[in-house]
Amino acid sequence: TLVDMETCAVQMPRTMETVRAVTKMIEDLQIPVYDEKHNSGIIKTLAVRESWSTGEVQLTFITNSAKLPHKRELLELIEKELPAVVSVMQNVNPGDTPLVWGDKMIHLAGKNSILESLMGLDFKLSARSFLQLNPEQTEVLYEEASKALELDKDDTLIDAYAGIGTIGLSLASRVKAVRGMEIIPEAVADANENAKLNNITNAKYEVGKAEEVLPRWQKEGLNFDALVVDPPRTGLDDQLIKQILKVKPRKFAYVSCGMASLARNLRRLTSVYHVDYIQPIDMMPQTARCEAVVKLSLRNGNKE
Repeated sequence: TLVDMETCAVQMPRTMETVRAVTKMIEDLQIPVYDEKHNSGIIKTLAVRESWSTGEVQLTFITNSAKLPHKRELLELIEKELPAVVSVMQNVNPGDTPLVWGDKMIHLAGKNSILESLMGLDFKLSARSFLQLNPEQTEVLYEEASKALELDKDDTLIDAYAGIGTIGLSLASRVKAVRGMEIIPEAVADANENAKLNNITNAKYEVGKAEEVLPRWQKEGLNFDALVVDPPRTGLDDQLIKQILKVKPRKFAYVSCGMASLARNLRRLTSVYHVDYIQPIDMMPQTARCEAVVKLSLRNGNKE
């Protein structure tokens, strides 16, 4: 049963305004909406992101095929009725799949990205790039991660599951170097672009899985002192946990959005690490969801 919500207390107002306006346009233009039972129709999902600092809105149509009927009329209506929408993209995700996003992106109108500002830095956001939904609390989250890491100017920081580089870049001025990895190529491109945008010269990001990139970097001679991880709700990859327990970075902060996976991961990590504290962050007020920053330190027998 679908319930039409006119407002949503945990969304920025312009996000809901955009969703409702575009939904009406789709209905008025009679653009076919995807039917899961019959694997037919075009539009599956609308993804809307609003910048807290600039007010820019990015709209992405996630579709069953590259075909988008009445595309010209739709884009004209968006331009006329929704001036805040400065970026319109299409993501093609064909067939019956539990994944929201497909691999193919099509630029429809406006810019390819929007701009957000956090921790005194500007961040370019492409459509598939991840960013926390609550900008004010995101700054609180990153400051808590910084506090847990206790960084200094001689540290090399690994930023795993890096997204567009928000955590690593916000901490780059406090360390010697930042190296990060992320599996989404567009996000890595954004991360490296964001480093240039903010004149950060000691940070570099690569495409790849943390559990594969980290051992390669070590073979290439990279030594690091500090590690920050911000994995998806499923938690850390098994191979990455093995790598962490093998390498034993002195400074380690775990940012988690899934308490169940965090508990499972900590059960294994505590064979080498002590949990100094877990600091919850209320990212989505009035919901059961929260983030947590965990400060971990090596147990005495594991300190070199």
